[in-house]
Amino acid sequence: MKKNLMILVLILISLDMSGEGVIKLGIIGLDTSHATAFIKSINDNEKKEKEFENFRVVAAYPYGSKTIESSARRIPEYTETAKKSGVEIVNSISELLEKVDYVLLETNDGRLHLDQAIEIFKSGKPVFIDKPIAASLADGIAIYKLADIYKIPVFSASSLRYNPETEAVKRGEYGKVLSADCYSPATRESTHSEFFWYGVHGVEILFSVMGTGCSTVQCVATENQDVAVGVWEDNRIGTFRGTLKGTHDYGGTAFCEKKNVPAAKYDGYDDLLKEVLKFFITKNPPVSAKETLEIFTFMEAASVSKKNGGKPVKLSDIYSEAEKKADEIVKSKK
Repeated sequence: MKKNLMILVLILISLDMSGEGVIKLGIIGLDTSHATAFIKSINDNEKKEKEFENFRVVAAYPYGSKTIESSARRIPEYTETAKKSGVEIVNSISELLEKVDYVLLETNDGRLHLDQAIEIFKSGKPVFIDKPIAASLADGIAIYKLADIYKIPVFSASSLRYNPETEAVKRGEYGKVLSADCYSPATRESTHSEFFWYGVHGVEILFSVMGTGCSTVQCVATENQDVAVGVWEDNRIGTFRGTLKGTHDYGGTAFCEKKNVPAAKYDGYDDLLKEVLKFFITKNPPVSAKETLEIFTFMEAASVSKKNGGKPVKLSDIYSEAEKKADEIVKSKK
């Protein structure tokens, strides 16, 4: 109760400082359904959610992927949808940044996130970066390093992290999580590291309930699915099953001290969006850079293990190698 009251006070202070009675949001990337879902929830607010009342998406830059066909083909339709909700379509990120207080980087193509994020960082505006944080682990590490350099708060997450079932597990209602089995589709996109494109959803569920501290991963695979088994530093075991055929579904089981309970099921984007809006006001990312980067290191390690016939791979080795590349990227970009 006290926490919610503090957030409300901060919102009111922000509104008073802006002098305009509304917090202005900008979206980069109209190549994903996440963007139109966020716009609808905030601008139309048909559910009358109080958390959305003081915000408005005022501008959007559509691009977004121009080369991933499954994403690029959405842009014309989603642009028209955004216009119907009162969003101004602008011609550049720089033009968008002049009109908004905060940014939702929704571009579906993770290869573009680094350069788009840098432009946002230089403007001094906090940003939510939708999944995947980047198309490669090195780019993801570089994004967070550059955010530190420019002192910009950054938050990234899958919507699967925020779900009433998962939240209950995280609050400890069933005792300590002893292990977890989680799953999601693992659809591939050749331009992205193997699990980054879609497997991130299931891995995000896994880390939501298990927390950080995974030390090794080994992955076995067939044409139907990939199964990555992670061993945590305290000897707990967590698994991710990435499905390539069959039902397109998300979820899992958390094995807790008191009870075995379901992990997240897909329940729309509003719970994630509420966390994003809180983040814009508090400037406090609800998911740390450490956890986000461990999620992507887990996926990269799983991919390496798979290529090596299922041999265990240390996350520390994978991160160290990617960080060297990230440092070179930062030198060239800052």
